[in-house]
Amino acid sequence: MLAFVAPRLVLLSIPKTGTTALETALAPKAEMVLRSRPEIKHLTMSQYNLRIEPLLRNIPGPPFRVAAVVREPISWLGSWYRYRQRPQTMGKPNSTIGISFEGFVQDYLSEDRPPYAALGRQSGFLSPAPGRNGPDLLFRYEQMDEVLRFFGEALKTELTLRRVNVSPPADMTLAPDTEARLRAALAEDYALWEAAARSAP
Repeated sequence: MLAFVAPRLVLLSIPKTGTTALETALAPKAEMVLRSRPEIKHLTMSQYNLRIEPLLRNIPGPPFRVAAVVREPISWLGSWYRYRQRPQTMGKPNSTIGISFEGFVQDYLSEDRPPYAALGRQSGFLSPAPGRNGPDLLFRYEQMDEVLRFFGEALKTELTLRRVNVSPPADMTLAPDTEARLRAALAEDYALWEAAARSAP
């Protein structure tokens, strides 16, 4: 999570949405930087509402707007699958080595998920605390140039990204029935992703 005082902006860091690269580019311009440990870096909307928003509210000026980057939901899940296929995950409970994407998704959709498929939703990450507001601005991961343009203008700087934390390639074929079930299960995530195309300035 990054906070910028002058433009009154906060950027939440949803995993697998290019946030590591964005953090590298934007952190030097931020007054507040939460990073390193996942539970700190990937502060959810609800956690922001309850823990950080009250602090920022004490800084004189207009309210802070909260931005986030969301990714096409199956691509987002596939990025997790590929990330957990890295050689260093071999033998660990969260490894997907030796598991097809079809099998991974079937397990993700099951009621009793094994550790490697124990993942949430982007919509869950962005759910606000009771009585609080969700994000003000949504951007699509697939249109990262829009993210760079917006923050570059807001921070009056030129931004470039370098690729970091890149997952290995993998076959991500799904049976039609499995894909249909997955799309239905991720309906709220798809609604967010569609909203991102309309809400970004």
